[in-house]
Amino acid sequence: MTADVWLPFPPDEIEGLPKGPRYHFWDGAKEYPADPADCAFYVVPYMKPGDVGVRPLPLMSSVEVVQTLSAGVDHVQPGLRHVGPGVRLCNARGVHEASTAELTIALVLASLRGLPDFVRAQDKGEWLGGFRPALAGRSVLIVGYGAIGAAIEDRLVPFELARVARVARSARATARGPVHPFAELPALLPEADVVVLSTPLTEATHHLVDVGFLARMKDGALLVNVARGPVVDTSALLTEVESGRITAALDVTDPEPLPSEHPLWRAPGVLLSPHAGGPTSAFRPRAERLLVDQLNRFLNREELRNVILVTEAADL
Repeated sequence: MTADVWLPFPPDEIEGLPKGPRYHFWDGAKEYPADPADCAFYVVPYMKPGDVGVRPLPLMSSVEVVQTLSAGVDHVQPGLRHVGPGVRLCNARGVHEASTAELTIALVLASLRGLPDFVRAQDKGEWLGGFRPALAGRSVLIVGYGAIGAAIEDRLVPFELARVARVARSARATARGPVHPFAELPALLPEADVVVLSTPLTEATHHLVDVGFLARMKDGALLVNVARGPVVDTSALLTEVESGRITAALDVTDPEPLPSEHPLWRAPGVLLSPHAGGPTSAFRPRAERLLVDQLNRFLNREELRNVILVTEAADL
């Protein structure tokens, strides 16, 4: 099969790419590497602004697959209105679970044990003693129990928690316990010492964490967001953290990147990391394995992995 494939990595650096397609390297540069109209399999550049990734889509009249290298696809979906019917959108399930779960645990521990305060004290040569909250014996609520949510729980197991509660779009059973539907969040929030957000950004989850959600969190609870910034109503969160009632650890924010003058930078009890959950040394090998597997499936007309949706019409 002869087809154009656009990759965000140089093709000669990816071991095992199937023979046959014409591979082109494009990582969001101004100039396209080839005619977009000939592209059949498009891999969206990773960690680029949303408008960059969707820019060639209106010109990709032959595209059959749009593959992201992120778990979320909200930055790409608006561009699908420019493509025809039958285009498959696939995400990168299996690529980011380990790295994002690692960062989640790091944010939880750093926030509870006061590591940012220790670093600031070290800069001033101060010995900052005192008691700090531990993770052991605490209750954790994971909001968004997909592959990343499950990976987070895997890494929480050794910490001797009192309880882990799980929430997803619909209820189901797992080997570790029940997954509750979103409708049960109001009853679960008051019991959680740590609330971890790992849900995709959709119409249903936009500003899921609003004034009412935050009000139901217990005094002294920690909110951790490794999902997407707009899952949280930033104004509502600022009100709560500035009052000192809860704390927060945010890998994603709304807006993002966070402007230097934004009050979140200086809000008490807030730890910020710059959307660092995915881009680690674990990313590239996993991403390349996914692409090789997907391209083999595509060329052999086998079922693709991680299909999020299939476009139904050109004006989707």
